[in-house]
Order: sequence, then C-alpha cells, then structure tokens
Amino acid sequence: MAAFGVKELVDVLRESAGEDEDVSLEGDILDVDFESLGYDSLALFNTVRWIERDLGITLSDEAIDVEGTPRALLDEINKASTQSV
Repeated sequence: MAAFGVKELVDVLRESAGEDEDVSLEGDILDVDFESLGYDSLALFNTVRWIERDLGITLSDEAIDVEGTPRALLDEINKASTQSV
C-alpha cells in the first residue's frame, strides 16, 4: 500500500467536516494542531473512523486528539498501514 499523504488526509478532513464548515487547510498545516485548524473532537473522530474503514486499519485512541497535528496523525496512519500488511 502506498503511503497515505497530506493530500489524502486533507481530502478526508474536508469530507468529514462537511461542506459548510469554515476550516482552512491551505498552506503548511502539518504541524498545526487540529483545534487551531477548526476541527473539534467529533470531526476528528469521523475522520479517523473513515480512514480506519477505508484503509482497513485500526488507529490508537490518541489519534483522536484535537491537540494533535496532521503530521502526528499521518505518522500513526502509515505506521498502522505497515503493520496490517
């Protein structure tokens, strides 16, 4: 499986937040916490569940942390992806 990258994560985040959400995912967002990006725990929960379902992986509870960053979530996704192969 190819690495799940920032583009794929941004696509899932946008889909999980819905069309009406006012979130900015432009520029260098890798080290900005999800709360500052406008994501609450419910939006992040939906994002993580979508990723788990579509990639067939299981992420830790720490993945659903609004104080976390996209970089940390991507690291967890790619780590889980290599373990499930």
